[in-house]
Amino acid sequence: MTDHPHPAAQDAAGDARPVDQRSAVLRERLAAVRHRISAATLAAGRIDEPLLVVVTKFHPAADVRRLVALGVADVGENRDQEASAKAAELSGLDVRWHFIGQLQSNKAKSVVKYAHSVQSVDRLQLADALAKAVAREQDATGRPDLDCYIQVSLEDDGGEHRGGAAPDELGLLAERIESAAGLHLAGVMAVAPLGAHPEAAFERLARISAALRANHPAAVGVSAGMSQDLEAAIKFGATHLRIGSDILGSRPAVR
Repeated sequence: MTDHPHPAAQDAAGDARPVDQRSAVLRERLAAVRHRISAATLAAGRIDEPLLVVVTKFHPAADVRRLVALGVADVGENRDQEASAKAAELSGLDVRWHFIGQLQSNKAKSVVKYAHSVQSVDRLQLADALAKAVAREQDATGRPDLDCYIQVSLEDDGGEHRGGAAPDELGLLAERIESAAGLHLAGVMAVAPLGAHPEAAFERLARISAALRANHPAAVGVSAGMSQDLEAAIKFGATHLRIGSDILGSRPAVR
């Protein structure tokens, strides 16, 4: 009697291959999050689903490769040292990198080498640094314009703890980004304040976004919502969701 491998260990052609348990876990978690997104979009009376940006910080490049194989096209990182290393390792992979963390101006030159967008532009100095870095990179490689989202603080302390520009600073910052060659003012980004009701926070962000669009009609992006509050973000018009732990699990232990 001839032994046969378990069906789960075969590909479409019937060849035996080891089962990647991590990919199976990611597939299941990703499907669950996509179901939540679809349900929340329907509940909000929307037709268009927000773009899912899977936040891969602290997780290895191998997980990004697995996610792309599962249909993910956009990933988010918040530390340049980690992001630049992954982007270099996966340079042949068809994936867009979004920088979502607080960014020092002196890191702009590195970030523009791989980032499709920077979602944490919160001050004039950073906008100027990104414009200069993009101009240099476009001359060298012909990279496309950089999508820039203004990170808005929804906290009463002016964003001292979680980053972001005060709402009354948006006008000047938006003008600086829009007037810079190589930068595209894509919209706004925010994180719901700790302890605050996310619906109230994202309703405020929706008003801020509407005010921005009145003067900058192309700045339609609203990056809001994470694992714990994506439904509230979708209800109030998020176009981009930044989901990490509900797909990738907790941060891997340091070895």
